[in-house]
This record gives sequence, structure tokens and C-alpha cells, in this order.
Amino acid sequence: MNYQVHPTAIVDEGAEIGEGSRVWHWVHVCGGAKIGRGVSLGQNVFVGNRVEIGDQCKIQNNVSVYDNVTLEEGVFCGPSMVFTNVYNPRALIERKNEYKDTLVKKGATLGANCTIVCGVTIGRYAFVAAGAVVTKNVPDYALMAGVPARRIGWMSAYGARLDLPLEGDGEALCPHTGERYVMKEGRVFSSP
Repeated sequence: MNYQVHPTAIVDEGAEIGEGSRVWHWVHVCGGAKIGRGVSLGQNVFVGNRVEIGDQCKIQNNVSVYDNVTLEEGVFCGPSMVFTNVYNPRALIERKNEYKDTLVKKGATLGANCTIVCGVTIGRYAFVAAGAVVTKNVPDYALMAGVPARRIGWMSAYGARLDLPLEGDGEALCPHTGERYVMKEGRVFSSP
């Protein structure tokens, strides 16, 4: 085994876990899960059967990653944040055939206690603030806050706020790395 598993954790047979990953206290990884290299699963994390977690993701304590959630490389899930997989759950009606896919793209941050309602895509390097409730797709580099979440700004890949307008065209430099970002036609992208 080329990854670490705490003695209290349960990793079901068939689960794929990449080299250098760490599975901490009271974690349960279901048998169909696919977890990349260098991933950290904090205390009391649950990973469902139909879940894919990319390399170098960090999932903090008390997060359940339910079926039909995909995390690309380098996603950060803050403590006690929530994924859903059924849009209109009822205890008395089984809706396992209605799970909606949720995709969190490379480098995104999901803050502590935020909620990601199923069926959305979170863009590359987006930043969802603590406690926000995301109900719609989030563009690349967007800074989202509130209930329901709305875009209040833009973030660099480094995680610094960018001096870009909410609408219209513009350019900004990351204050930490000097990387240049361009906003054009409502989309932000890094530019050489």
C-alpha cells in the first residue's frame, strides 16, 4: 500500500487510492471510489461509490462527497461543506435514479460550511466563500458569496482577489505572482 490509512478508517474493497494520499480518522471510502495521488481526506470524511477525486485535493473534516460528484485536480473542500446529489429529496420516496452530476474543476476552493446544490459546475480556480449556497454554475475564477451565492468578484489561481470589474472588459495582475488576467465578454482567463 503506497498511501496512509488511519486504523479507524474504513476503505472498502475495490476503492482506488493514489500514491501518497492520506486517509485520516473515521473516514469511510466506498469500494467504487477513485481517488488520485497526494489527496488528503480529513477526519470523518465520507466518499461514495460513484465519486472521482483528482490528484492533490484536500478534503477537510466532516465532508461527505456523495455519488455523482467529480473533483478535478487541486480542489479544496473546507470543513463541513456540503454536496447534495438529489435536487428534491424526500425520506419516503427513493430517488437514487435521479442523482445529478456535480463537477468541481481544477484548483477551485469550496469554503467552510458552503453548500453545493447538485447539478452544477464550479469553474477552474473559482472561490466559494464560507457559508455560501451555490445553486447555479460558477464561471472560472469567480468569487462567490451569499445565499443564494452570487458573483462578487474574481480570484487569481494563487487565491488573491483580482481588481477586475464584475461586468465588461478589463485586465488585472495577481498581486502575489504578477500573473496577468483578462476579462473579455464576461469570462476571465489568464494570459501570458
